[in-house]
Amino acid sequence: MRTAYFIICVAAICFGFASPTVADHADGNAKRGAAVFKKCRSCHKVGEAARNGVGPPLNGLFQRAAGSVEGFKYSASMLRAGADGLIWDHHTLDIYLENPKSLISKTRMNFRGLTDARDRADVMAYLRRFSDNPANIPEASPTIAGTDHSVDPEILALQGDPEYGEYLSSECVSCHQIDGTDSGIPSITNWPVEDFVIAMHAYKDKKRVHPVMQMMAGRLSIEEIAGLAAYFEKVGQ
Repeated sequence: MRTAYFIICVAAICFGFASPTVADHADGNAKRGAAVFKKCRSCHKVGEAARNGVGPPLNGLFQRAAGSVEGFKYSASMLRAGADGLIWDHHTLDIYLENPKSLISKTRMNFRGLTDARDRADVMAYLRRFSDNPANIPEASPTIAGTDHSVDPEILALQGDPEYGEYLSSECVSCHQIDGTDSGIPSITNWPVEDFVIAMHAYKDKKRVHPVMQMMAGRLSIEEIAGLAAYFEKVGQ
């Protein structure tokens, strides 16, 4: 859509232990976060010896581009999110930690999520200890925690009309290249339907922060989004 990137929110969180010394921050308790960490430390590591494993290491996670740890093999959906400009911060991490697959449908991270907002805040407080300058990381917005970021399964199951989607697509292709090339704005050609629908509803519901995309998606009905998704998944094939 116009002058916009599609962003599907994400970050991979599970953990390991180390002995950082930075004090806790107001948006969570790092000591409690270390305990929550135990659920996922077999996949992700933090600290001086952290390396790629089942998941990438989480040192310096805040303000890092998605899918950018050298040498780690990310899913196509994660790489697409990074190419679209996704940066990890309290907002994006909170969304992803609550339910990873609700925003990155094809993520390889097989984790059901943390439904408790306190647990998510505590995990983030722990992770920020491993950032280069934790004191400079902005606090999370209190309006984010505890909200539902999933897309209704009935919306995901809706079968879109690709011909209707083609009719609606003129504004999309004024920026995104229909042939799938990337000219500074990432391609949306041949996206999986579910990824497209989730991304658009994240903007429509103002879960993803981009004013132009929020405006564009906000004008679309669920049927129109489904139609566009059906069209762009198969266009050119």
